[in-house]
Amino acid sequence: MDDRMRISDADREHVTARLREHFAAGRLTSEELEERITSTLNAKTYGDLRRVMVDLPEPAPVGPQGSGPMPPPHWTGGPIYAYRRGPRLLPLALLVLFAALVLPPVGFVFFAFLKVILVIWLVTCIAGLFAAARFRRHARRHWQSGNNWRGW
Repeated sequence: MDDRMRISDADREHVTARLREHFAAGRLTSEELEERITSTLNAKTYGDLRRVMVDLPEPAPVGPQGSGPMPPPHWTGGPIYAYRRGPRLLPLALLVLFAALVLPPVGFVFFAFLKVILVIWLVTCIAGLFAAARFRRHARRHWQSGNNWRGW
């Protein structure tokens, strides 16, 4: 591009996003980020934008993707466990059960039926959580002992 060519708002937004990425990577201080974003928003040509980004690296090209995630270097061929991260359902279930039990029954059969269903569902969920935890402990012990999975 010609350094004298005018830029658009989208070009300015793209450069500010890149500056924020460099700040998140630790290449810029907060003062440098503010100064460069101000210069970017006041830029009129591509030359002005080049001066803002001149000492920062370009994004690395993405290489070809493999067939799947790479196993850890100490992997011995055994199973790889994936642990769920994120919000748990038990606190939500307890909150719903508490709300269902606290709501005063006003004679509606629906609320009574709902409470019974929620209690059954909660008991089932708690039993499932205990069973899953027990299975995980057993599997972890079995895996750490070096046994294979064919014995199950």
